Amino acid sequence: MSYYFTDNEIKALIDEEKTHSGTLSEIMKFKESDGHKRTSFEISRSDGSKFIIKLRQNTININDFSAIIAFQEKDTNKDFKLRRYNGKSHEHTNKIEGKKFYNFHIHFATQRYQDMERKEESFAEKTGRYSNIQGALDCLLKDCNIKLKADPQMGLFNQS
Repeated sequence: MSYYFTDNEIKALIDEEKTHSGTLSEIMKFKESDGHKRTSFEISRSDGSKFIIKLRQNTININDFSAIIAFQEKDTNKDFKLRRYNGKSHEHTNKIEGKKFYNFHIHFATQRYQDMERKEESFAEKTGRYSNIQGALDCLLKDCNIKLKADPQMGLFNQS
């Protein structure tokens, strides 16, 4: 299945309140393979679709990480990446604008990049809002309206 979402539809998915019954310490159980630590969790919607939150971090270069929120329709295995919070491990180029930078950055799904037959989340902006994977996840939770069960062990993170 291929997805195409307008900017308004992307905004509605981001703004939708998402609640997960787990705490971060319950969710944050990384598994290591191929030089990376990975974990993920899902938030189901009433129509059978879901949001998937994925975390990946290189075991050698701690600045090589991603925190991703994706959307997936019911009974499919293809997802649409709404946002991606990346570490400062590589140069990023916004191909349409021709602008390059080397910094922590946030990728945004856009209609414009889909129309240009690029990956939906190809556009990115540099950020100073985080400097590690925990901070990136905190931004993702806040920006994408995700509420988790309170967890006293994870006080740095956004909780409801």
